[in-house]
Amino acid sequence: MGKLIRLELYNFKSYKGHHTLAFGDSYFTSIIGPNGSGKSNSMDAISFVLGIKSSHLRSSHLRDLVYRGRVLRTSTINGDGSAIGPEANGYALGDQDDADNPRGTQGSQGERNDPKSAWVMAVFEDDAGDPQRWKRTITSQGVSEYRINNRVVTAQLYNEALEAENILIKARNFLVFQGDVEAIASQSPKDLTRLIEQISGSLEYKAEYERLKEVADQAAEHQNHNLNRRRGINSEIKQFQEQKREADNYAKKADERDQAVVLHILWKLYHCQQVIDVSGTDIQRHQEELKEFRRGVEKYERSLDDARRDQARVGRDVGKVERDIKMKEADIEAKENGLIPIDEKIGIITRSVDGYAGKLAEIERERDSQSSTVDRLNKDLLVVNKAQVKWESDSEKAARQEGRQLSAGDLQEYKRLREQTNGRTSADQTQADALSRQQKTEEETVDSLKSTLETTHFQVQKLTDDIKDIGERRDRVTEQVTQTSREVDGKKKELNAIVSERLRTEQKRDELHEKLNEALHKILEADDGRRQSEKQVRMKETIASLKRFFPGVRGRVSELCKPKLQKYGDAVSTVLGRHFDSVVVDTEKTAKDCIVHLRDQRAGQATFIPLDTIQVKNINANMKGMHRGMRMAIDTIEYDNAVERAMSYACGNAMVCDDLSIAKYLCYQKGIEAKAVTLDGTVIHKGGLMTGGRGPRQDRSRRWEDAEVENLHKYKDKLTTELSALPKDSRRGTAEETLQGDLTGLEQRINYAREEVKSLERNFQSKKKELEHARRQVQEVKPKYDGKLREIQNLKNQLKQHRGVIEKVEDELFRSFCQRLGYTDIRDYEAQQGSRQQELAQKKLEFAMQKSKLENQLSFEQQRLRATQDRIKRLEERAQNDRRLIEELRKEKAAMGKDLDTTNALLEELREQLQEQRARHTKKAEKVAEQRREYQKRSTEVESTLRAIAGLEAEIQRNAAGRYALLRRCKLEGINVPLTEESESLDLLPIDELLQDGADQMDVDEDPDVSAIQPSTVQDYGVEVDFDDLAADLKENADEKVDEELQDRISMLGNELDKMAPNMRAIERLEGVESRLKSTEKDFEDARKRAKKARDDFLAVKEKRLARFRHAYSHIVEQIDHVYKDLTKTSALSPGGQASLDEEDSDEPYLGGIRYHAMPPSKRFRDMEHLSGGEKTMAAMALLFAVHTFQPSPFFVLDEVDAALDTANVSKIANYIRKRAGPGMQFIVISLKTSLFQSSQALVGIYRDQGANSSRALTLDVSLVLVRPA
Repeated sequence: MGKLIRLELYNFKSYKGHHTLAFGDSYFTSIIGPNGSGKSNSMDAISFVLGIKSSHLRSSHLRDLVYRGRVLRTSTINGDGSAIGPEANGYALGDQDDADNPRGTQGSQGERNDPKSAWVMAVFEDDAGDPQRWKRTITSQGVSEYRINNRVVTAQLYNEALEAENILIKARNFLVFQGDVEAIASQSPKDLTRLIEQISGSLEYKAEYERLKEVADQAAEHQNHNLNRRRGINSEIKQFQEQKREADNYAKKADERDQAVVLHILWKLYHCQQVIDVSGTDIQRHQEELKEFRRGVEKYERSLDDARRDQARVGRDVGKVERDIKMKEADIEAKENGLIPIDEKIGIITRSVDGYAGKLAEIERERDSQSSTVDRLNKDLLVVNKAQVKWESDSEKAARQEGRQLSAGDLQEYKRLREQTNGRTSADQTQADALSRQQKTEEETVDSLKSTLETTHFQVQKLTDDIKDIGERRDRVTEQVTQTSREVDGKKKELNAIVSERLRTEQKRDELHEKLNEALHKILEADDGRRQSEKQVRMKETIASLKRFFPGVRGRVSELCKPKLQKYGDAVSTVLGRHFDSVVVDTEKTAKDCIVHLRDQRAGQATFIPLDTIQVKNINANMKGMHRGMRMAIDTIEYDNAVERAMSYACGNAMVCDDLSIAKYLCYQKGIEAKAVTLDGTVIHKGGLMTGGRGPRQDRSRRWEDAEVENLHKYKDKLTTELSALPKDSRRGTAEETLQGDLTGLEQRINYAREEVKSLERNFQSKKKELEHARRQVQEVKPKYDGKLREIQNLKNQLKQHRGVIEKVEDELFRSFCQRLGYTDIRDYEAQQGSRQQELAQKKLEFAMQKSKLENQLSFEQQRLRATQDRIKRLEERAQNDRRLIEELRKEKAAMGKDLDTTNALLEELREQLQEQRARHTKKAEKVAEQRREYQKRSTEVESTLRAIAGLEAEIQRNAAGRYALLRRCKLEGINVPLTEESESLDLLPIDELLQDGADQMDVDEDPDVSAIQPSTVQDYGVEVDFDDLAADLKENADEKVDEELQDRISMLGNELDKMAPNMRAIERLEGVESRLKSTEKDFEDARKRAKKARDDFLAVKEKRLARFRHAYSHIVEQIDHVYKDLTKTSALSPGGQASLDEEDSDEPYLGGIRYHAMPPSKRFRDMEHLSGGEKTMAAMALLFAVHTFQPSPFFVLDEVDAALDTANVSKIANYIRKRAGPGMQFIVISLKTSLFQSSQALVGIYRDQGANSSRALTLDVSLVLVRPA
């Protein structure tokens, strides 16, 4: 295999101009350089020249691979696109680390004249030693050009030339980019499978494999469909052949059954006619008796109606009075409730007035104290003024008595010496005078500050005491508010509990009233008239008595079943027809016993359905599901399984349809011979007749609610009991009213207390602010006072110095003068003359300070006195307002009391009226009860006669309906019953008469009262049956056993026919099926051939894909363990680790995942995700090296695969590469790790030329470097 000699780049990414990366004869070359120099761009160059897509080159478009220089803002652009500018250490934008994206930031490409194209050429030496030059050019527009040995070729020829040298572009197993190792270490089994598919080339067959597999599946499905069709048709042919034989036997058996049916019909028609004749005679007799009974009943019925009207009128009067009483009671309750807050307000305001008196007395005491303080201060001030006047007078007298006089000569000499002294000490004298004046001024200031400070201290002490008093009062009132709040909360809880209980009771009462009214309303709705209710009651009583006497009685059909949904009510009642009130019994014997009992008790008539003898036809299962808007009638009702035969007999094959259109479609278009009933009761009969409208029978649907009505009555009684158990609905009790009053008083008290707290708080805050102001004033004045004292002391010291100089001069000049006059010094003389003045001044100052202090105190106390007088005035005004409000409330209370007395008087009058009206109502009710008893007594004979007539009438109607039904059946079913010569033909028998007298009638319930007066007429339609063929023993015997025997004969023949169930159209269908079989055979053969061809094509592609995958997978499995051992073994752990690959799908491994397991040396087995970062990287490198051994390319390029490895693992990688580098295997590694590239045979250094704004390369052949020993 050949090797890569060098790589030439021109204007590619960060390489400006022409550059060469020489690999020479080295089989292990490392490309090194600092970050941002462009090392990885050499990897992109190799990938680019070998035809790798731009998405793997860290560029979104090929045009981004063309060099674009970046320049400094102060540089100038040459004609070739280079930049000339000041020396720089980086890029214009400070992006030194990214040489892979050399984008210009100042000026466009046109402005800098950037290169228009770039190319990379790889010089490869093949096995024969001939150089092959592969060159790929890219323009700035993204257009590529391929050349081989300077000859332009297509991309396909270019790839074929590379594949000839075993460089597989699609497999890309000779390039490892940055991040590929981390991706392989964390890839899923599916990703590993795809990698092996890519390496093996089986991925090329994936699309064809999936397409052919889908085609083969569809062909196989089509073949199976045709095979099932053929099998079905063969089965149909066998079935129709068997049905043809059964049809012949069926025809013979049908003739026998028809003769048995004719005999049974003749027997039933004969006995029906006999019953009709006898019952008609009895009805005429009973009708004559009934006329006499009715005239007596009508009289008492009118009396009963009059009594009921009188009772209703009195009842309305009672209700009106009761409503008036409730209104008056509510009015009284409201007025009494209104009096409670007034009393509470009066009590609260009275307590407030009393409280004002106490507060007023306390404040007045405080005012008196303040007033006495003001008087005392005024007296003190007057005393000080008098003392000052007296002192001034005494001082003047003392001065006149103590003064000594000098002679004129002495005074003249004193003046002369003083002038000399002043002349010699003028400067010091001037300074001393100035200091004296300043000292005097400062002393006055100090006196003022001292007075202010003493006054402020007094004010602070006074405010502190006031704040303490106010705080204590506020705390007491706050505690009172807290205590009152707790009382209010307790009262509220008690009141809420009482109110909640009352409201709950009222709510419960309202709910019970609503439920009771609803139940009564439903009961009234369920009552469909007095006569109907009485009839139903009698029928229920009769059925109940039958159940007591005969255990086998189940009940009426209407009681034993119920529609599943309310919308089916009318339809089901129509379907049941005459069977709606039929009684279901267990046996025929029980039915006969019940009939005898009814006859003996004259309790009316009933139709019975014995469960053991009724003939029930099987429901035609083919009718189910014929239309989504249709369901069988038997499926629309709920019933017990024990009476299923009776329900099936009553419903038959009848259908319930959602609307008339569905019924027409099923009966007319589909030709279904069954009765169809819509939800509104419209009927389409078997013969095609349609019956619509609404008659009495639809009202039968309400009869299913009888059980519900009974439950409603129980529910009503339960509600009445619960309602009576509740406490009486009266106005609020004394406890609630008392609590409400207490709560109102407490709330008023707490409101007043809170207002007082707020007032005290405001006063407290105001005093606090005054105290803070006074303290701030003390803090401001005290430093000033201390400072002035220090200033005075300094002035005194300076003054002492100047006076010392003056005194020295004075002693010198006045020495002889003082000796002569007997003074120690001149100052002694002047002191005697001036001390008196000084004492006077000092005394005046003391009087002034004392007066100022008293005046300040007097002003403060006068201000407090005025504030206290204002408080007294406000309290007096508030007390006066509350007294006025109490008078108004008392007047309002008196007015409301008077109104309440009037209302109570009216209430008593209404209660007296209510007693009178109730007494009248009771008398009227007694009269109604008496009239009802008389009426019911007179109605007994009428009802007894009506029951007898109704029974006979029902018997006639039942037999007439039975006769008509038999004749109608003969007409519809084509039964040839024998007729006399005078008889009309059965063709003239009307089918629509079914609605009047038919045995299967749907819509008419006759009123027994009407039928008792109007004798029923039996229409025979001119049809006379010839009974000559009927045997004499059958005419005489009307026993049910004869009917059973005849029906058993018919049933036996019918059962035999039903068991045969031949298909009469079997011959016609047999011919059609045989013709279809020929067409199906041809379709099956075509489908089988197509399926075989699709399967063969799929298996061929599958084998190719599997062979390629197996070839690569087996090779990698063999190599992976050896490679991993070589990478991980050390001198201490010479065996190294273990690695293996496992298939998830052994049959078609490319459809599942491939799991890669690696166990480092001296470590137990763990999943790949539990390995450390270095262990994962070593495992990934082993997999990459193992993959490369399959169809290896001449060279292997690795880009910083050692980034996540420590030094030890990097050394292992380096040793592995160095051992395997040689002819047939060239390694080119991009690395920053010294332990890797120091093992290389050659180094290619990449650095950044900042001046040229380009990456550059240097090549060093390490094998030529000689290391000589020292």
